[in-house]
Amino acid sequence: MGGCLRRRLCIGGTHFSGTLPFVRRFTPREIEAATKGFTAVLEAGGPRGGGGTAYRARFAGGLVATVRRVGSRGDHRQQGSGGNGKAAFYLELQLLARLNHRHVVRLRGFAEGHHARFLVFDHMENRSLKECLHDPLRTPLDWRTRLQVAIDIAAALEYLYYFCDPPVFHVSVDSGNVLMDANFVAKLSDVGVVSDDLKRATTESFQDQVERRRAGLVFHYGVLVLELVTGQSPGGDGELVRWVQEPGFAGSMHRMVDADLGGVYDARELRDLVIVARLCTRHEHGSCGGGGAAVSIPQIVRYLQGKVERLGGEARCG
Repeated sequence: MGGCLRRRLCIGGTHFSGTLPFVRRFTPREIEAATKGFTAVLEAGGPRGGGGTAYRARFAGGLVATVRRVGSRGDHRQQGSGGNGKAAFYLELQLLARLNHRHVVRLRGFAEGHHARFLVFDHMENRSLKECLHDPLRTPLDWRTRLQVAIDIAAALEYLYYFCDPPVFHVSVDSGNVLMDANFVAKLSDVGVVSDDLKRATTESFQDQVERRRAGLVFHYGVLVLELVTGQSPGGDGELVRWVQEPGFAGSMHRMVDADLGGVYDARELRDLVIVARLCTRHEHGSCGGGGAAVSIPQIVRYLQGKVERLGGEARCG
């Protein structure tokens, strides 16, 4: 255990070299034992139906973690433009190990075998935000928790796309990718840092790619906020986005609030959140794929932190 990983890597003009002092190397046998022979399945195929089955793992030293299998055929994070899956895996390890934010799920270790590779992350006891919002057997999230989730995920996105060098790629902002720890603190998961786009010759500069992806994240963050407020799954028809872009949206705001809240919420904070969602989903060309965003993630963070002086109270979810 604890083997050093030494590589010199370059991505987006930034060079990486050295060791991974805070990431533990597990053996495949340890992974198999901790996952009870790969029977403790948390999710099959990853949050978006791709590769990467996740398992609950309890290691001999007492560590409880989530183990995700990577490197399966077709996994974008392991299939580099030259098919060099091992190089892509080490690049991902090098970059993921650098991430250090309270609202990003932390990488704890990795394992590499003949037929599979694994990433070991902190375990999130209360599963996904999606389950907290939509599972009828769960006690509904209260208003304060929802508001805190909105602020914390915005802070995580600011860190990933404005303070990481290079900015992180492949971040999916949806309720299935927001995980909740034992205290219902929200953390972004399934953060991917290896992208074929960075190797492919294009007319778009690296910075242009970053700006385009930032705009897309803003839109999807706005959709996440609407889901927090209304308790409705966003679906694929864009109904929630159309509603918040209507001229008279303010008049129906209170009717759109999730009934599971039982009418217990702060009207001022509701207005602030819906305004954020409206700005996030308003684009110059009317879609999440074209044009720039009307607001940036750092602006969202400053706005919400300025509006909400004190969150107080305890988060509750069953």
